[in-house]
Amino acid sequence: MKTAITAIAAILLLATTVSSAHAEVPSWVKNNAGWWADGSISESDFLKGIEFLINDGIIQVPPTSVSAESSEGIPAWVKNNAGWWAEGITTDGEFVNAVQHLMSLGLISVASNDVTDDAKVTPVESSSSELFGYEAELEKCSEIKKAYDRLKCEKAAEHKIAVYEYKQNSQMYQVGPITYYWSGIDTDGNSFEISSSGQALLYLRFMAENSGSNSNEALYCTGPAVCNYDVSNGSNDYKYSQMDFTSAQLVIKPGETRFFNFFFGPNIGGGGTTFEYDSNKDYHFRISEPFGSLSIPLNLG
Repeated sequence: MKTAITAIAAILLLATTVSSAHAEVPSWVKNNAGWWADGSISESDFLKGIEFLINDGIIQVPPTSVSAESSEGIPAWVKNNAGWWAEGITTDGEFVNAVQHLMSLGLISVASNDVTDDAKVTPVESSSSELFGYEAELEKCSEIKKAYDRLKCEKAAEHKIAVYEYKQNSQMYQVGPITYYWSGIDTDGNSFEISSSGQALLYLRFMAENSGSNSNEALYCTGPAVCNYDVSNGSNDYKYSQMDFTSAQLVIKPGETRFFNFFFGPNIGGGGTTFEYDSNKDYHFRISEPFGSLSIPLNLG
């Protein structure tokens, strides 16, 4: 194994114009290299993700010229190198050498030959690489010295990751300018149970995105008796016991995505109802906003 690794390193040194000084590559990037090596993400996703990290200054790579040599894909030995690096067998420098070789083949493009901390690119469209970029943003937040600014940065990056992950596991519902996402019962924030006293308890967590308006849009719920959201089984309509709208509305700016929660259970008054479960009926979460209506099946049975 050591002989093979030494041979690969020698090929890398000959194939690229390499600086002897390499900045340390963040250890969490090894996860992504390992995922590509074992086939969990595609070659395209890996290339786009590394390209993003170089342009965003997460990975420091010496200036590299693109050679006349062409390639239809990543050489197999580079993929082996990435897997060994992820396992800690090879060094950061050897991984950077491999990245430089991909740059020399034109498989990875950077904003300029002189990569700086200010270099920025638009996050890639591929879903795996999109998450790759958000994780990079979160990592860079740790470099901010002021506590408030660092926490603000981390909160924004963590929200992007949460939105990405929720979308990957949710059904999408378009209602006017708002796109609603729901991941289903028995997922994070969504559950249904019958308490020891026999009370049905339903917890729902949704995500709403202002995807179709250039203006602020608001979701309204002024109280249990007057709310644009409820649960129905076709025979009975149930009003919430608790929700987290602020001042009776949830304002969503253009392009913004926000989470919201509802709980249906005991009657809290104010026009509310006690949530009851009948296994012979189908339950739906209903949206009745001025911009559109929709009934989302809950599949509680």
